[in-house]
Amino acid sequence: MSDVDYVNQVDLAQTGFGYTMKLIGGKYKLLILYALALNEKPVRFNMLERQLGNVTHKTLTNSLQELAHAGLVKRTAYSEIPPHVDYQLTDQGRSLLPVMDTICRWGELQLNQQTC
Repeated sequence: MSDVDYVNQVDLAQTGFGYTMKLIGGKYKLLILYALALNEKPVRFNMLERQLGNVTHKTLTNSLQELAHAGLVKRTAYSEIPPHVDYQLTDQGRSLLPVMDTICRWGELQLNQQTC
């Protein structure tokens, strides 16, 4: 079977790639995962908001909830005064580090080619 025939017969959303994109697809999810990966310690919501720049409070909240629900991010709430919440990658989230490193290297190559 040729690659074209395979693509025509497969529901791509039901593949491993489709499943992965369902978990990490979205405007800021990979950036959130990357920001958490860069920090070895848990990160507070406000720090993530500053690191990501233009993300709205609502979008960041929703994305973090979805990533936590997917098991990629651990959310820890502290009942202190004032209360705060921090986030960190789970083992499953850390398993995406090689993928994110590859994406980062690809992006750096593209940037270097554009500036030459």
